[in-house]
Amino acid sequence: MENREDLKSMLPFLPLLLRSSNLFWPSQVVELLKTLSKGPFYSKVDTGELLFNAISNIRDSLALPSLHRLSPFAHEGYALFFDELISREEAAKWFADVVPTLAKLLLRLPSLLESHYQNADNLRNGVKTGFRLLGPQEAGVVFLGQELIGSLLVCAFFCLFPVSDRDDKRLPTINFDHLFEDIYSSYSEKQENKIKCIIHYFERICLSMPEGSVSFERKVLPLEQLPLCVFYPKADFWIKSVVSLCTLEVHSSGFIEDQSSGALEVDFSNKYLGGGALHRGCVQEEIRFMINPELIAGMLFLPCMEDNEAIEIVGAERFSNYTGYASSFRFSGDHVDERDVDSFRRRRTRIVAIDALCNAGMEQYKLEYLLRETNKAFCGFLDQSKCDHKRLFQDGGLKGSQCIQAGKDDDVMVKDFPMDEAPSTSVEIALNGEESVNQVIRYSDKKGSWCEDPEAKIGIATGNWGCGAFGGDPELKSIIQWLAASQALRPSVLYHTFGLKSLQNLNQLSRWILLHGWTVGDLWYMLVEYSSQRFNKETNLGFFAWLLPSLYAHEAP
Repeated sequence: MENREDLKSMLPFLPLLLRSSNLFWPSQVVELLKTLSKGPFYSKVDTGELLFNAISNIRDSLALPSLHRLSPFAHEGYALFFDELISREEAAKWFADVVPTLAKLLLRLPSLLESHYQNADNLRNGVKTGFRLLGPQEAGVVFLGQELIGSLLVCAFFCLFPVSDRDDKRLPTINFDHLFEDIYSSYSEKQENKIKCIIHYFERICLSMPEGSVSFERKVLPLEQLPLCVFYPKADFWIKSVVSLCTLEVHSSGFIEDQSSGALEVDFSNKYLGGGALHRGCVQEEIRFMINPELIAGMLFLPCMEDNEAIEIVGAERFSNYTGYASSFRFSGDHVDERDVDSFRRRRTRIVAIDALCNAGMEQYKLEYLLRETNKAFCGFLDQSKCDHKRLFQDGGLKGSQCIQAGKDDDVMVKDFPMDEAPSTSVEIALNGEESVNQVIRYSDKKGSWCEDPEAKIGIATGNWGCGAFGGDPELKSIIQWLAASQALRPSVLYHTFGLKSLQNLNQLSRWILLHGWTVGDLWYMLVEYSSQRFNKETNLGFFAWLLPSLYAHEAP
């Protein structure tokens, strides 16, 4: 174990010790957890205040340095929630049944991690899947069992993760002290209900521990030239594309997470995965992390995303129902996730986190920012473990024996190689190392890939990404996502407008464009032309009205 690079990368961020190939808790921690596991009659922990005292004792036994001090009002937050905000019946059940089971789960954390590392190298064809820090520009995948994820989230609830090195590695918050502090320092019903979702998750796994797994993948479009790969496209890549636009299905109501077509669901992410989930945030990303709490585990080891990166998470189970949004968000009870599982025991819930420009204002109409947003979505939407390269290259207007490479100039660079040896994607090369090209090539025939359903036609389920608080133009963002999904060879986009008035003509516009046989390059050209005029104040129309004035003729004065 001492020689495992993946474990070495995580040890500074875990509360465990390693000696003689064994992970373990300090002996004082073991005794405290054993006491807690025997229930309130033995531990005397039967209130929120006493629970926080027990947490503090465990933290003291870990000898965490002064930099690891908790938020000033975390103590009051735990006391407020468990002693005042939930019923006495719920509190009694929590302290009698849930807290002891959580303590037992923490006691198992070392053995769960050891078992994970023993099996991590044998999941599929030598692909590294071990629990490790997946840093910037490091494409790769981590598979975690749901029981291991549960134990890691209990660590977060008990605020046991070291934090001193997290800022240096650009990692998001992971301990729950801010979540509880915020309910005391600035109480809101939404914050109370966020915590109720988390508490409900712990109640569920204590009743019946799920036995599946969840994969976390950092996806990268390399910025530098690599052999046999598609890397970060320049503007000419998009304007020269002759890939056909995919279908666009517009929904004015409903939610992304409720779609039943198996589509890849877009998380309107902060560049720090999870955004304000463990603080006061309560919009699209934060809500998703509350109803699918296993997503929070990714915040432990996935640093913030750069412009050419996305994060895809497959298998996170949903545990809660909810109503409302932002300040009106409310937990509304248990959710039984009935999505089936793949051969890796992952639920067929595919979520991709992509972060949009924040408060770009008029800058979002500049070419460099249009390119950034389109490439960000393209990185997220491109299936990194399989790619129909024949169609990608042929539809792209290139000969079947050529690989698209966006080089250092603006032009698309082309490199010849036999079609039957074409790689699936650049990310597979980055994931396995350049020396593993032969292994990557084998993925192109869909054999041995860790991605399930190689022949499945998986669309994109999305909505107003980067709009709202981030200030994005909804018309612009809808078209950008359509372009990216089409270039990634996705068969369809399920677009949820959430009733936004500015997108009421999106369905008519997309039908007109598809009827006229536009390609990705055609639509990109028009988007660039419009954006240039908008930035230079030559028009103040929205893109839809600028492109098809007839759609808005009835609105003229």
